[in-house]
Formats: sequence, structure tokens, C-alpha cells
Amino acid sequence: MSNTETKPTELRCGTPANGDRPSAVPHVEILTARDVPLGGPRAMTVRRTLPQRSRSLIGAWCFADHYGPDDVGRTGGMDVAPHPHTGLQTVSWLFSGEIEHRDSLGSHAFVRPGELNLMTGGHGIAHSEVSTPGTTVLHGVQLWVALPDAHRNTERDFQHHVPEPLRVDGAVLRVFLGSLAGAVSPVRTFTPLLGAEILLPAHSSLTLAVDPGFEHGLLVDRGDVRLADTLLRPAQLGYAPPGTDMLTLTNESDDAARTILLGGVPFEEEIVMWWNFVCRSHQEVVQAREEWMTGDRFGSVNGYDGDPLPAPELPMVPLKPRPRSR
Repeated sequence: MSNTETKPTELRCGTPANGDRPSAVPHVEILTARDVPLGGPRAMTVRRTLPQRSRSLIGAWCFADHYGPDDVGRTGGMDVAPHPHTGLQTVSWLFSGEIEHRDSLGSHAFVRPGELNLMTGGHGIAHSEVSTPGTTVLHGVQLWVALPDAHRNTERDFQHHVPEPLRVDGAVLRVFLGSLAGAVSPVRTFTPLLGAEILLPAHSSLTLAVDPGFEHGLLVDRGDVRLADTLLRPAQLGYAPPGTDMLTLTNESDDAARTILLGGVPFEEEIVMWWNFVCRSHQEVVQAREEWMTGDRFGSVNGYDGDPLPAPELPMVPLKPRPRSR
């Protein structure tokens, strides 16, 4: 998915997080989403929880959009024209609906509920995303992962994986990246990561063993879910720092709750993120933008009926640094 804001915020991330050791029961920070329209007269709106001023990354996860349930008949659904990415991986995960994906690697695939599509931008890739004609309700998440310096210019790649549902104490887990509760995803990443959908029955609790070296984020799609001692409402993301080897999730709703659990080793490298680029400096962003507008670095997307997205104008001043957390 493209960050289609006409004045995207510039971000420089990667300064070390607070060095205080968290307690065994983590103090959970609540991150509240902001609404961002994807563009067009009947714009589909997404809820963005990463990045934001208080926290820019969770592990290498640097971007999280949560959307729907979206009535495609009313909004027109998703129609994101070809656009570039560099220095990152995109992670697409749906709860309902279907999205057609095309990219400059030549991939033509569909994003469906419970199926992971992961695209590696590396040095540069372009892709389009369009909800299919049969989709009536579109609902899911779009996530980005920052690539470490050693791999940020890697080759383009596309991976598809359908994780088997795993039942744990009444909950249903689908582990699409990393490992959790004995389930291991075969999908390749460049830093240690965790990504899983967790369905919790009404008034149930689930305790999961997790890597104490990871920081974690729990995004609530539906239901009221308590992470450790902190209650999270729908569209909120709860952040738990490294240092605990157990996370307890409690559904305090009368109906089933759905969440996305993200995790990773704190990403300490400095990055500058602007529009759809994850770079290391202002000048790299300028170069990527210029090469999208005039060059062939990102390749072309075949099969999309329309023009590529133009890049927004850069700010008048150099991109300003911003810490990974405040």
C-alpha cells in the first residue's frame, strides 16, 4: 500500500529506546490511530498507528495501517495506482475481501483473508493494489518492515504463505511471520520478527511465551482486549517493551475479539522515512523521488489500467530527525 498523503511526515528513527528495564508485567503504552484518506472523491480511510510522534517503530515494524470493515459500494474500495518502495518489506493481511496485487518483479497475486503476501522492495520496486469486483467489504491491515542497512539494497522479491490455524486454550492463532506457540512461518525476513493474528473467544484469557529480547505491539481490530494490565479498545495499539517472556491477553467483550500481535528486536539503526521510501538520509530520499519520477530504478507494473502515482513535493527544508520513541 502507498502512503498517499500529499504532505507525508518526514521521520528519522533509530535512536536507542529508554534503557530502563521493564518489570515482569510490562507497562503498556497505548498508541491511538489517526485517520488517513487513501485518495479520490470517495476515499477509503485507513487508521494509522505507526509511525507517530510518540513512537516510530516496534522492532523493525515501521508502518501500520488498519482499515475497514469498508463498504466498497459506498467508498469505491481500494484502487492504489503503481507506486514505488525502497528499503522495506510490505506485509498484506486481510480479514475480509480480496485485493489484486501486481508488481514490477512480474508478480500477479491476490491478497485473501488468512493469506500472507510479503513484498521486498530492496533497492526499488513498484506495485499496484486494487480491490476485486467481487469484494463487498474490505477489512485488514497493511504493514511495513524497515530493512537493515546490510540488506536494504537487496533484490526485489515476493512471497506468499498460508499459515495453518493453531488452537491454544480456545484461541485461534495464525502465525504469518516468525514463531509463536510452536508455530513457525517459513517466510524470510531480514531481522527477527513476529506477526500473528489472534482470535480470542468472549471473556477468555491467553498467556503466550514470547522472546524477552523483543518489543511487542498488539493491534486490536475488534473487542476490548486487556494486554497485561492495560485495556485496549478497537483500533488502538498497545506497546510492550522488551524484558518480559510472557504476554497475557484477556478479552473483556461479550463477543470474539481479533488482534494482530507484532514483535521484533529493537531496531537501532537510524532511518529516514518519507512517502514510500525508507532511507538513511535526506539526500537518499531526494534521489529515490527523482528516480521514481524520471528513471527506471523501480521498474514498471504491467496490467494496471491507469497512470502511476506521482511523488509528492518534498518539504522546503531538509528532513528533520525524529527519535524512534519519546
